[in-house]
Amino acid sequence: MKSPRVLILDDESTLRTALFRLLDRKSFQVVTAQRIDEARTFLSPERTFDLAIIDMNLPDGNGLDFMAELKANSPNTQVIVLTGFATIDSAVLATQKGAFHFLTKPFNVEELMSLVDKALAIKSLEQENRQLRNELGTKYQFEQIIGESDGLKQCLSLVERVAHTDSTVLITGESGTGKELIARAIHYNSPRAKNPFIAINCGAIPSELLESELFGHVRGSFTGAIANRIGRFEMADEGTLFLDEIGDLEPNLQVKILRALQERAFEPVGSTKSVQVNVRVIAATNLDLEKAVLNGRFREDLFYRLNVIPIQLPALRERKTDIPILLNHFMNQFNKNKTRVLTGFTQESLNCLSHYAWPGNIRELENLIERLSILKGQGTVELNDLPPKYRSSVASYAETGTIQIPEAGLDFNSAVDQFENALIMKALEKTGWNKNQAAILLRLNRTTLVEKMKKKGLKSNDSEAEM
Repeated sequence: MKSPRVLILDDESTLRTALFRLLDRKSFQVVTAQRIDEARTFLSPERTFDLAIIDMNLPDGNGLDFMAELKANSPNTQVIVLTGFATIDSAVLATQKGAFHFLTKPFNVEELMSLVDKALAIKSLEQENRQLRNELGTKYQFEQIIGESDGLKQCLSLVERVAHTDSTVLITGESGTGKELIARAIHYNSPRAKNPFIAINCGAIPSELLESELFGHVRGSFTGAIANRIGRFEMADEGTLFLDEIGDLEPNLQVKILRALQERAFEPVGSTKSVQVNVRVIAATNLDLEKAVLNGRFREDLFYRLNVIPIQLPALRERKTDIPILLNHFMNQFNKNKTRVLTGFTQESLNCLSHYAWPGNIRELENLIERLSILKGQGTVELNDLPPKYRSSVASYAETGTIQIPEAGLDFNSAVDQFENALIMKALEKTGWNKNQAAILLRLNRTTLVEKMKKKGLKSNDSEAEM
């Protein structure tokens, strides 16, 4: 990671030297100046600062006037203003002109270093959010969530209604259904869209570290806490905090999350001072939290605090009509990103994928298409191009006379439908696509067979072979 660049502008040489040593010890790139005209020599479009510490009263002018010059050259620089003659009016003026914080001399060094850490963390988040907005564009607009099924439309209708509120939202659904995508859609279509969206996976961080990640800590609060650090709640101030896999929280952290939601305040680890925040919380889980409450694994009061607006995402197997749309969407995406030229799917492979159970949901589907784009590379995806587990076990019944139910389970109606497809295809292949002979083998009327083929979209790759 690139070291932060810091400018110190103060006419007190002792203070300049002390601040330089403190920041240099943290491996920051630090330059110092005692006058405004000296500090101006450091300004250029090619040379910007992450942070500036500026004295308000300088020998050759007002530090706030120089701050305006600095901001014109580098709008994203965070500024901490120092002064030995503080008034309420001067503090208000400094913040109105864009200062991150206003500090009165003499000040506590630890307080200053805490402000430095917070200012740089917020700058980093602002930069990350700007990059995301530039890169993603309209990715989190509702029309970019792919699908036309009734279940998805109902879900998006609810998302659209709650996006403009500040209500807490609980998103439930199986792993891979797109819970974070929905959370981001809510944030980026809300009045908080220009403020940070901070996500944390509560199940991916050891419980002994998670409290510090959520609420921050003060220096010396535990072994390894060599500096103050702000947590995700504070990083998300004025924005949105996304608590993914909230069902994995340990009971002691559930209590602290509940208090933070109720009081909009918390104490960093090792501190006795409360930090006030204005954060919208969106939580998500793949667990049945109501059952977890009954089993005593999740606090009932926290559940009801989170479950103000519940949004249930349908599993992909419940969105059968969206599967072909998603397959083509990801195929086109990987064709573009990886310069591949997949052209589509045969009817046989499409039927197979449409009736697969998809235990990993959309994430699994996306991974499959990425694999196919690399291994297949070009042309039409055929049944034999699919990994073995995606080839339906019921289809093999036509040859083996046995059915195996996969560990992920299967949809009964879909399995029966695919078994019927397999029987028809096998009969047609056996008779060289002679529909009369195939109908005799299946003991069906020819017209019944033709209607079934039409309804199911079953056709030969060689249309001239059909009779």
